[in-house]
This record gives sequence, structure tokens and C-alpha cells, in this order.
Amino acid sequence: MSQRQGVDLSYEDGARAVELARESVESFVQHGQREQPGSMREAFYERTGAFVRLESTRGRGSLRGCAGGYRSGEQLGHVIVDAAIEAASEDSCGSEVTPSELPNLTVSVCAVRNVVLTDDPLADLELGTHGVAIDGGEGGWLYPTVPVENGWSAREYLDRTCRKAKLAPSAWQDDDVVVTLFEGQVFRERDADGSIEEL
Repeated sequence: MSQRQGVDLSYEDGARAVELARESVESFVQHGQREQPGSMREAFYERTGAFVRLESTRGRGSLRGCAGGYRSGEQLGHVIVDAAIEAASEDSCGSEVTPSELPNLTVSVCAVRNVVLTDDPLADLELGTHGVAIDGGEGGWLYPTVPVENGWSAREYLDRTCRKAKLAPSAWQDDDVVVTLFEGQVFRERDADGSIEEL
């Protein structure tokens, strides 16, 4: 069962979403300030969820921060700003992003388009299309692109999302754990030239 929400972003919208997330991270890390979305693109007034992911390009690369939510009553522009700040804070991966790290970070944004409520996540999950959110334990979620990037099966994707929520890997099969699938558009900075691509 699918619940329509969100907005379809153009490439220009997606590129601006990533730029806004980067500006928000930089403003927070360098000055301790919350960036204002300013004059927003029309799509950014839609009330929908979004996620921001920060990855380090140093060494073998690693996740540096991630935050957001698949549902929100806030406008997309503000959700992106808040998620970017949270991703850069110590609450995300245990330590705050420092100014010296900024040149070695890539930023990506996932804007939620559809929320899919499911009683059978293994059957309903489409790899590469759906992100997974686990409501239980400490809660956890993973981007739609993550299983494809890592070569995971649907079962492994669900197991790893449960681990992120600090639950047993198979907890997604438990009646008291709510699994929500979400579709989203993902835009990210390319490592080398700083240009933005849609995945």
C-alpha cells in the first residue's frame, strides 16, 4: 500500500537541494549558525521528508554523518537545512564535523516522494527504489541507493537497517517493529569536480 507524498524534483531543484545542504553544513560548522533557505525554489515549499548524508573522501572514505526523516510537516527547504545541521553535529556519528574536514566531504540529499506502508517488507522492497526506515529500538534508516552500492540482497538490506536501529538483524520480522519503505530522489556531489548528479 502506497501513500503519495512529496514532490518530483527537477535536476535544477536537486542540484539546489545539495547546494543548500552544503551551505547549511558550512554555516553550522564554521559559524555555529543555522542557514536560512532564503528565496526557495517552488518545490522546496512542499511539505515532505528528506535525508542528508555526508561522506568523507579521505582514505577509503566513510560515512561522516546522516540525518533526516521520511515524514515531515515542514517545508522541504527547512527539512534539508535541519537535516544537514544534524548530520554535521556530534549527535550523528559521534563527533562534530570540523572546518578542516569541509573540503573532503561530499554531500547528498534524498527527497522523499512516496511512503510505502508494508506488512511484508521482503516481498514489497524493490532494491534501488526503496529506502528502509525501522521504527523500533533507536530507530534507523538507510538510503535507497545503499544496497545497490554495496551489493546487498533485500534481506541483508533489512538486516542492516535493523542493526543501525540497534536491534537484532532479523527484528524486521517481529510484529512490534514497524518497517516503512520510502521512495526518494537522490542527488549528490561527485567526488572529483564538485558537480552534482542524480542517482
